[in-house]
Order: sequence, then C-alpha cells, then structure tokens
Amino acid sequence: MERRSNRGGRPRKEVRLDQKLTVMCTLPDRKVIEARAGAARLTVSEYLRKVGLAQKVSKNEKVLPGEVLAFAATLNHLAATLDGIARKRSGPDELDALQRAELHFFSGQFKQLAKEIKYYIR
Repeated sequence: MERRSNRGGRPRKEVRLDQKLTVMCTLPDRKVIEARAGAARLTVSEYLRKVGLAQKVSKNEKVLPGEVLAFAATLNHLAATLDGIARKRSGPDELDALQRAELHFFSGQFKQLAKEIKYYIR
C-alpha cells in the first residue's frame, strides 16, 4: 500500500493575488464600475485589474484653441505696451502722477484678465 502526502483542500494557485490596492471614488463612479464589471461577468477586482493593465492612459493635457492663445497674447502685449509707455513717459512733465497711476493700473488689469482667461478655460 502506497501512502500519498495529499493533505486535501484547495490546490495552490501558481500566481497568488496577495496585494491589496484601495481605490477612492464617488458613489456614482462606484455604481458605474460595478455595473460594467457585472455586464462583463467579472468581479470588480478582476474588471479593474483588466482595465488598468490593458489600457494606456494619456496625459490629460488641454490644448487651448489658437484664437484664445492669440487673444491672451494680444492682452499681454497690450499690457506690456501700456507698462512701457508709463515707464518711458515718467520723465519730467509729460505725464502727471494720476496718468501714470492709471497706466499702471490698466496694465495690471490687462495682465490679470489674461491670467483669468487662461485659468477659466483650463
């Protein structure tokens, strides 16, 4: 009679999934992921593993339209021009203090407007 060293139970897997990865998402995101996993007849873990390993993720760079970049460049150019005028005209008696202050103020306003336009579009 031959003795076997079979302990019984489930056989060992070749590749053991022993690493845990936590994913944070909103409740609607979770429901969508669970629904897609169910539609694919996979567990959520299997579904996320397959999707995460199979697809390439590109950088989510937003490219501003040419018109917006041109407009922002025009505003920046205008602001620089106003600032240059204010500096050049700061000589004796060409511009009074109020006019110089207005030029500096409008220059700053144009620069701020250009920044806000870029921020808003992103």
